[in-house]
Amino acid sequence: MTRFPSVYVSHGSPMVILNNTVAKDFLSSYGRELGRPKAILIATAHFETRAPALSADAHPEMIYDFGGFPRALFEMTYPAPGDPDLAVRAAGLLEAAGIKAFPVEGRGYDHGTWVPLKLMYPEADIPVVQLSVQPHMSGAHHVAMGQALAPLRDEGVLIMGSGSMTHNLYELSRLGRQMDLPAPDWVKSFGGWIHDAIEAGRTDDIAHWDSRAPFARQNHPSPEHFLPLPFAMGAAGPAAKGRRVHTSCEYGVLMMDAYAFE
Repeated sequence: MTRFPSVYVSHGSPMVILNNTVAKDFLSSYGRELGRPKAILIATAHFETRAPALSADAHPEMIYDFGGFPRALFEMTYPAPGDPDLAVRAAGLLEAAGIKAFPVEGRGYDHGTWVPLKLMYPEADIPVVQLSVQPHMSGAHHVAMGQALAPLRDEGVLIMGSGSMTHNLYELSRLGRQMDLPAPDWVKSFGGWIHDAIEAGRTDDIAHWDSRAPFARQNHPSPEHFLPLPFAMGAAGPAAKGRRVHTSCEYGVLMMDAYAFE
């Protein structure tokens, strides 16, 4: 059974599917680099709940949780099957670690899931389970969720986090949505600090990113797009170190970095 790294990818704007960018090129090739998992469990920034929830539908529908984009995005589908048994198994692992969790039905694929997976695994034939994030909880809570689910990696499951390394939509709108804007210092400083912490295996710093990283709240006015990262790092175990597998920036303020954790 292949043991995959746990990974964090930045899905950025849904337009990553339509625009010709280096981030799209990376995502389009990364699935082939990783290989084919038995199933995918993905913590997505666009699934927020008070307690961890896992999508348990056999055939999830689509969620177009955005507006103001080209019609082509609203016509896209990602018909990958769900995996109710994996949802129940994952909920059990979380419960065993003292984290109350719930399989839920009626939760379709949000764009934090289908945007990166449509590029990484376009055949849509690998079962997918989504895990919610808890924005009112700490990075440490999300590390613990990842650690609880780490045994799934020995069962051929690819554990992913999908968010955005930086995500300040107010600044994106203020700057005018120009794709090739240079990143300001407050974006580069945050991204550099996170990169150094990941490569050094400083899981505790990533768990407490919001009080330790420079310009944390400027880059993430709300935390949901960052929290899949400590989750992915936790899934690699207590001594995890990360390797950056992609870096780029769009619109000046959306860092599209991705990491693999062993």
